[in-house]
Amino acid sequence: MLKLYQDIESAISCVKNGYTLMVGGFGLIGAPLTLIDGLTKKDVEGLTVISNNLGEKGKGLGALLSQKKIKKAIGSYFTSNREVGDCYQRGEIELELLPQGTLSESMRAGGAGIGGYYTKTGVGTELAIGKEEREINGTKYIFEPALRANVALIRAWKADTLGNLVYYKTARNFNPLMATAADVVIAEVDEIVEPGELSPEEIVTPHLFVDGVIKAKKILTKEGVIDVE
Repeated sequence: MLKLYQDIESAISCVKNGYTLMVGGFGLIGAPLTLIDGLTKKDVEGLTVISNNLGEKGKGLGALLSQKKIKKAIGSYFTSNREVGDCYQRGEIELELLPQGTLSESMRAGGAGIGGYYTKTGVGTELAIGKEEREINGTKYIFEPALRANVALIRAWKADTLGNLVYYKTARNFNPLMATAADVVIAEVDEIVEPGELSPEEIVTPHLFVDGVIKAKKILTKEGVIDVE
């Protein structure tokens, strides 16, 4: 049964020490800022975070990084937050860099029950070091394992009380993929409506993938991140 959370503490109660989290967002766009803020106040550590990037300095996942709650990050674009490189140089975080398409496909594979796949991307580069290489029809490929997580924290535009999700433009980014590839999925949304108010044609993530929904308390605007009622 879907849980409609009224408070952030309850929504993130599923996150434990040492868990692997998938967290949506491209920069701060499409990131579950309310849920991330809740994690900054939660006594949790040793997290592995699968996300395109680690927010910005002191913002989004960048706030968790500053608190040293992230032990490893798997993603594509860590340079949006200068502190990531500084922490890496000090040996405070482990980084696994994946090309953006590989990151997406690895999550898709995890959601589809596929153990991994072969790709040409990264062949002959440092990203291929330590990975299985195979020649198929005269072309070299490297093996990439699927990605899954204990918990996915995602951001959508609207949800109905069943848990069906609709996204807003590019804020959709990695969120639908993550919703399929985690044991527990918590969605932060702008609006919660009754069943039947969302057109079946606009639903991207069916309710079967979603375990909980909470209304956003923080949103990203042109002026920055602001609190809302």
